[in-house]
Amino acid sequence: EGSGGLRRCRDSPGVLQIPSLFSAPQGRRYSAPPQPVIAAKQPFPVELKAGKKYAWCACGHSKNQPFCDGAHRKAAPGISPLRFIPEEDKTVWLCGCKRTRSPPYCDGTH
Repeated sequence: EGSGGLRRCRDSPGVLQIPSLFSAPQGRRYSAPPQPVIAAKQPFPVELKAGKKYAWCACGHSKNQPFCDGAHRKAAPGISPLRFIPEEDKTVWLCGCKRTRSPPYCDGTH
């Protein structure tokens, strides 16, 4: 065995084997990060108030869409809500599909 986990090939002594970067060590299993569920296939029109704290549901499990009700703690512990405070009163479209690239606002991804 060479340094850094490299091994010499049995069939070709002049060739080093490089361990796969994608194989998990024995006994370990890796999984993808949790993915949100689609709460709605359309955005939610919401009137936001300046200075008020909001928590947008990022996991999709909340029964209070588009806002967080804490359901992520059991249903999707790896996903946290997006907390924000608007600077002005305004009506916005908050994402319902949870696939937006500009959270919490809808970008038309759905």
